[in-house]
Amino acid sequence: MMPTNSARVPVIEVAGLTKRYPGALAVDDVDLSVHAGQIYALLGLNGAGKTTLIRMLLGMIAPTGGSAKVLGAAVTTGQRSAWARTGYLVEAPAAYPELTVRENLHLYARLRRLKHPGRHVEDIIERLALTPYAARRARTLSMGNLQRLALAKALIHTPDLLILDEPVNGLDPVGVVEIRTLLTDLAHQQGTTVLISSHLLAEVARLNGRIAILHQGRLLAEHDATSLDQHRRRHVNISTRDNATADRILRDHGYHPGPGLLLTDERALARPEEVATILVEAGVPPTELRLVKEDLEAYFLRIVGADHA
Repeated sequence: MMPTNSARVPVIEVAGLTKRYPGALAVDDVDLSVHAGQIYALLGLNGAGKTTLIRMLLGMIAPTGGSAKVLGAAVTTGQRSAWARTGYLVEAPAAYPELTVRENLHLYARLRRLKHPGRHVEDIIERLALTPYAARRARTLSMGNLQRLALAKALIHTPDLLILDEPVNGLDPVGVVEIRTLLTDLAHQQGTTVLISSHLLAEVARLNGRIAILHQGRLLAEHDATSLDQHRRRHVNISTRDNATADRILRDHGYHPGPGLLLTDERALARPEEVATILVEAGVPPTELRLVKEDLEAYFLRIVGADHA
């Protein structure tokens, strides 16, 4: 693993990265930095540019403009200098169909020129919960277990940097939790830097890392857990037996209720109990009063929707 004093040096540095295809701008002038031991999620709808950005970082395709560094080395197409320290999963998982899970991993360990390959293979089989399937041919695996096998290949050499494109595709809810726990442990306990792409905001938010929202190739917003929470809209939802009277009373007290007695005034958000007291004293007590926070999916759709409009 990378030394702890490297935490101040970006593991990934991207400046003005752009990829243009005939008739389409896939990635548009993106800047970002990812630091050692960080989980960084690229979040976006299908076609947002996530996979294109990852493929440029891996040197699989050349950018039209801008630059990128990975593990301190400038990225160019076909370069291999950082690959020994990088594990990756891009697009659909692939395996030799007639080989077993264990045989696939042994082959990959030899390609990676690992010392004691058998030890690496058995360790990663256990960590990825592949033990019941180790002797099965890859062609007999479910999509979820093929994804586990692909993740095992990405992790078998204990990389400093892990780049995963939609890593929980095909996994059942138990598998999703297991992969989330694995990635969190890799970053927080072992100092592995993790870059993932996803279209599932609620899932990437549970990783407690940094989130970059991509839409139509552009970076719209970056958040950590705190700033993501701060940017979600809130309102006080009120119901009474006489909403017309309650609306008038609240306006008399300086509030600005919306349809259905929905309040977004800072006063109401900070002290909803005062709203309740005013209504009780006026003889129209609330039958319901709730502080509601915008859910993660609604926030994401609002951000990309505003950009799309």
